[in-house]
This record gives sequence, structure tokens and C-alpha cells, in this order.
Amino acid sequence: MSDATTPVQRTRVTVRQQLPLLAALVLLWMMLWGSVTPLTILTGIIVALAVTRAFYLPAVELSGRFNPFWFVVFVGRVLGEMVVASFQVALLALGPRARHGSALIKVDLTTRSDFILTGTALAVSLVPGSIVVEVDRASTVLYVHSLSVRTAADVEKARAHVLGLERDLLRAWGSKAEWEAVRA
Repeated sequence: MSDATTPVQRTRVTVRQQLPLLAALVLLWMMLWGSVTPLTILTGIIVALAVTRAFYLPAVELSGRFNPFWFVVFVGRVLGEMVVASFQVALLALGPRARHGSALIKVDLTTRSDFILTGTALAVSLVPGSIVVEVDRASTVLYVHSLSVRTAADVEKARAHVLGLERDLLRAWGSKAEWEAVRA
């Protein structure tokens, strides 16, 4: 813990660690300009380097393991759930004016990885009818607001859904130890 007089020590981040972030920033730059030209790529690299130097972000530690097949399965699952949930939420909105139950659900994730925590939270929030309202990073807990929850069984179903997304993301991108922990 540091006080006002002690400077915060920054750890040295290698270019290899920042490469995914730099690539994403360059890709974002090209999408903003709507072109893929050598000049756009060069200016994107310059802007990405300037942004990463000016605004310090701690390095995201990746597991070093990536399974493209299971990542495609994960993305397919999220896209499929987005389509189905869009129709379910539309039916709730257009249906009779009965009171629809909702709940704020605490979900304890098994991962300790910031990367997997963030990916799970994004996947949950992308699916209509659920949104992450708070993240406790220290204990890797997500607080999820979910629609169509009336019973304790519905709460457990929503919790199992979030844990299923985490499990699928761990299968695609998590460390071997984390995957073994949720595999059973």
C-alpha cells in the first residue's frame, strides 16, 4: 500500500505482452478510418504506441494456451444465445403487462484470471436479458441482473448459465490447471 508521498512502482511490460493490445488498437484505428492502407496501418501503429505509453495499463497475463476449435464453439454458443434471447426479451416486452420477475445473482467464478473474468462478463452482458452490474475482481465474483427469474430454480439456472460460459471460455483459452478445475 502506498501513501501520497510514495510513488507507485510500475512493472516493466514487454512488447510481446502488449502485442495483442497493440494489434487490437491498430485494428480499431483501421475500422474507425474505414480503410486498410499502408498509411492507415502506420498511423495506427504510431497512435497505438502513443496510447499505450501515455495511459499505463497493467499487463494482462494470458495462459499461453489457445484452442481455436473450442473458441469457435464458444463464439457460436454466445451468438446463438444472443439470437434466442433477443426473441425471448421481445416477447416479454410485447406480451401481456404481467409482472416479470428479475433477480440480482451473485456468481462465484472459479477462475482467478482477469482475462477470463472479463471475457465471461462480456459474454454474459452480450446476451439480452442479462447484464453484469458489478465485478469483484479480488474474489472473481460477478453480480448479474437477469430477467425472467421467479423461483430459486430460476436463480440456479441463471447461475449455471454464467458458470457454463466461464467453463466454455476456459476450455478455449484458460490455463490447463483452470480447465482441469472446472472440467469435472
